Amino acid sequence: MGRVLSRLIATVWQPTTRSLRRWALASVIANAAIISTGAAVRLSSSGLGCPDWPTCTKSSLVAAHSVGQTSLNTAIEFSNRMLTYPLVIIAGLTFIAFLRYYQTHGRSPKDLVWLSAALPLGVVAQAVLGGIVVLTKLNPALVAAHFLLSCAIILTSAVVLHARAAALDDAEAGLPAPPPVRTDLRVLTGALAGVTALMLAAGTVVTGTGPLAGTTIDSHGHKTTVPRFHFSLASVTQLHADIGWFILALAVAAVIGLRYAGGSRRTVRLGWIVLGGLGVQGVIGYVQYFNHLPAGLVWVHVSSAVALWVFVLRLWLSTSPGPAQQAGAAAGDAVVADDTSIVEDPVVRDASANVQDADNVGVSDAGSRPASQPADQAAGIS
Repeated sequence: MGRVLSRLIATVWQPTTRSLRRWALASVIANAAIISTGAAVRLSSSGLGCPDWPTCTKSSLVAAHSVGQTSLNTAIEFSNRMLTYPLVIIAGLTFIAFLRYYQTHGRSPKDLVWLSAALPLGVVAQAVLGGIVVLTKLNPALVAAHFLLSCAIILTSAVVLHARAAALDDAEAGLPAPPPVRTDLRVLTGALAGVTALMLAAGTVVTGTGPLAGTTIDSHGHKTTVPRFHFSLASVTQLHADIGWFILALAVAAVIGLRYAGGSRRTVRLGWIVLGGLGVQGVIGYVQYFNHLPAGLVWVHVSSAVALWVFVLRLWLSTSPGPAQQAGAAAGDAVVADDTSIVEDPVVRDASANVQDADNVGVSDAGSRPASQPADQAAGIS
């Protein structure tokens, strides 16, 4: 146990590029998991299982019975709150690892340190926003902001960090950098990421309009539905589906372009994963709509959308010259610096200078010799 703990501490306090890669991946998984559990809270009508914040109820810090809520609702909501603690620990350790690597090596781009700082700060902001969501009795706009903040800031930062750390690790291992991707394909994958973000936003509107927003008990003991958007469910669902078809068209174009215009094998594979994920998402979306939105199937739809967002970001980053090539250049410069330090040795430098002077003299003598003069006479050999 002590050996495992010491190794864990070493990955944070004396990090390598591989440990940076693993901590960033842990942040991706942890954030994706808590977004999925947050969706389970919403879809199981457990958002007010703990009707107060930061305590569960006004009289209890931990899970306790609340009027109008079942014990299961309270347990689901309180469990999701407890997941914040391991999440913030992982985010904090990820930040420390990137900071220590920068301080120790000076080779990790400084922007990675700032990017890793967004993880713990974002988790704290999410906790505060989650409290406001509870205190406003699940205002649908704030619920949507709560979901989108996780996807847009925390999860995105973790995915970018993982891509950059992976590039550093590959460069340090001497692996070749992926071939450059055409500008039009980079723009296409960037547009795919942007429209996917729009689809996530539209999905929160659909959920906030639909029948799965949750219920509460008013002051008269009557069960009432929590606030929701006053839109037509059919209209916002149609908009959500239209955006999905547009994303599918972009993904098909991206996969064809990457396959036949020089994309790396990894980038093409990510394109196929995104295309397949969009197909699965479409099937689930239509099935859940025509079956009157069963909560379990909606949860699968939301969770797979989070996974799809991760892979869309990875696809875009794999085509961008910034994350991979800049990281590779930084590690490559460090390797070159280590190699040139050998030449800076005084003895080797003087020997190299003598050899270069001798070569220059030979070249000068040969250059001043008449074309008709024998080589041995020009060299003074009898």
